[in-house]
Amino acid sequence: MTLQSSRTSDGRGRLYDSVVDTIGDTPCIRLNRVAPKHVRMYVKAEFFNPAASVKDRLAISIIEEAERSGALKPGQTVVEATSGNTGIGLAMVCAAKGYPLVVTMADSFSIERRRMMRFLGAKVVLTPRAAKGMGMYRKAQELAEANGWFYARQFETPANATIHENTTARELLADFKGQKLDYWVTGYGTGGTVTGVGRVLRKERPNTKIILSEPSIAQLLGSGVAQERGPDHSPAVSHSAFTPHPIQGWTPDFIPYVLQEAVDKHYYDELIPIAGPDAIAWSRRLAAEEGIFTGISGGASLAAAVQVAGRAPEGSVICCMLPDTGERYLSTPLFEGVATDMTPEEEALSRSTPGYQMPAA
Repeated sequence: MTLQSSRTSDGRGRLYDSVVDTIGDTPCIRLNRVAPKHVRMYVKAEFFNPAASVKDRLAISIIEEAERSGALKPGQTVVEATSGNTGIGLAMVCAAKGYPLVVTMADSFSIERRRMMRFLGAKVVLTPRAAKGMGMYRKAQELAEANGWFYARQFETPANATIHENTTARELLADFKGQKLDYWVTGYGTGGTVTGVGRVLRKERPNTKIILSEPSIAQLLGSGVAQERGPDHSPAVSHSAFTPHPIQGWTPDFIPYVLQEAVDKHYYDELIPIAGPDAIAWSRRLAAEEGIFTGISGGASLAAAVQVAGRAPEGSVICCMLPDTGERYLSTPLFEGVATDMTPEEEALSRSTPGYQMPAA
């Protein structure tokens, strides 16, 4: 007897010249178990990008815009400050295109990030966590100036918001064509996602409410305190409202210049603070109850989306950004309490049948 699967595939119908050509076009996936029943909730799963985060979009945009303008020469070293995802994306793009990459990163971010970037051929220069994001930012500036390297400047470059305007926003419009999209929920790191998508939704889906979120213990936007900047739009000092928080990839210790447009032009309708433990709890629930594996920042965005859903009218449609995969958080609090050896329950299962038992500890 031959079993026939109900699932079939015709393939993508195309061949790719490079891994960078697979960036974008990530799916929006409905949540069936953790979302309140009176709404439809979707997540835009950015871990479907080839290096598993939304920052792959930014990485290819920075490099290709610099190639077009002549700012990046063949074989020139690229340098950038990053909490990890942009560095991983840049490492992938630079490997595919043949550029050396040097990343500066505070030593507080997960070890997996360092190892992934080095595995992709990048060099990683660590900076003291006490110097916060400004420390790694200034180190990248120093290295670029001292060596004549191309400085990617993710926090200021126009290439950041533009790629989200041209890809992420267009994908959302296509996926929700002919359907409601009442709320779109995101956090911010550089601010490129909310700024780029905000430009488009404000014009083409003006009824969609844009919800922005930030850590409850680092409410830079919520404070109302403006960011001091240098003449090149770089942050002059750490923001006074910043304190260290566990939502890696969200909210550095300054308000990025790319984000400032979203602030000044009112691209978001509401700002929701999210506590780190809530972000972790929702990331864990998403994995255990929906089979969707995202990091702490994705859990934080989902936490905000669930808050919105709780007061949204019946039949509302919500889409929430999931910036990355949970696999780069193995050494962080996200995985605290997840056993490596068998739990007592698992040992009992092992002993419940006679064969293939592990020796007693």
